[in-house]
Amino acid sequence: MPMAASEIERLIKDAMPDAEVRIDDLRGDGDHYMANVISTAFIGKSRVQQHQMVYEALQGRMGGELHALVLQTSTPEAA
Repeated sequence: MPMAASEIERLIKDAMPDAEVRIDDLRGDGDHYMANVISTAFIGKSRVQQHQMVYEALQGRMGGELHALVLQTSTPEAA
């Protein structure tokens, strides 16, 4: 079952309340998204660590409800 963009955004914001999140459905199928996430939680973290934080926020839904997610992450200063 596809995952709604609003659910992805909610999960990320629950984990990182200050995050600015933009979700784009790449194919219109609810399975392939791009997420642009800007948060102070990323300060001092490598790009890999930032992406891991987003995946953790999704609580295991990657590969199941959510088939594909292209991530762009940054701190507010780098955005």
